[in-house]
Amino acid sequence: MRTLPAGQYIQGKSLIHRLDARAKILCVFILIAAVIGSSSAWGYALMLVTIFVIILLSGLPIRCVVCSVQRMWLFFLVIFGMNALFFDNENALASWWIFHLSMQGIQQGLIVVINVALILILGNLLTSTTSATQITTALENLMKPLKFIGVPTEDAAMIISVAIAYIPVLIEETQVIKMAQTARGARFESRKLSERAISYIPLVVPIFIAAFRRADELSLAMEARGYRNAKNRTWRKSEPLVLQDYSSLAVCASVFLIQFLLLR
Repeated sequence: MRTLPAGQYIQGKSLIHRLDARAKILCVFILIAAVIGSSSAWGYALMLVTIFVIILLSGLPIRCVVCSVQRMWLFFLVIFGMNALFFDNENALASWWIFHLSMQGIQQGLIVVINVALILILGNLLTSTTSATQITTALENLMKPLKFIGVPTEDAAMIISVAIAYIPVLIEETQVIKMAQTARGARFESRKLSERAISYIPLVVPIFIAAFRRADELSLAMEARGYRNAKNRTWRKSEPLVLQDYSSLAVCASVFLIQFLLLR
């Protein structure tokens, strides 16, 4: 049986699923700020514990939440290498040509990798426990103040929600194309980095074609259902936030304050 792609909405009745989408989006932004502001081992330990507790409360399998991070190991290796070899030229442990390996560069590389991985997990938790419709409605409500400066918040919310919803779809199509190329002799698992890089080149054009095909199908489907613009679309009246929503915001705000006031 094929597994669900990372970031796809998974129905559930957990505490995280029942939270209002507006509260979840704000909590994610607060926790992302706390991740970026981490500057010590205790700070990262706090964020790891917080995210682990959220995963338990969501009722989602840990493998489902972190699978997007596992698939991006090559990207993490690249950004770690870029930082390790180019961050500090003066205190290098070893140098060759334009490459300068330094301890500060290694530390910086680890920090960047951990930050990106934790942010990906938070985003995956949001999209896995919140439907695309809920995200669209929540984003429109949160962006309402931008109307005063002429920002089309309805269209912006629709664009963002569609982009979020189609990320797992494109990831799944990428896996299908990758398997097809493997059957044709592509060596994605080769130990030679050059052969592996060459194998990924044939993926670029089919992925772009699949993305444009999906966009065309979506536009035709929306037109067939009478969609013209988000401004004239009717929405169900938003429910007010309840105690559990305010409690989740308070907990995330507390984590943020602990991060910046006690662990820096």
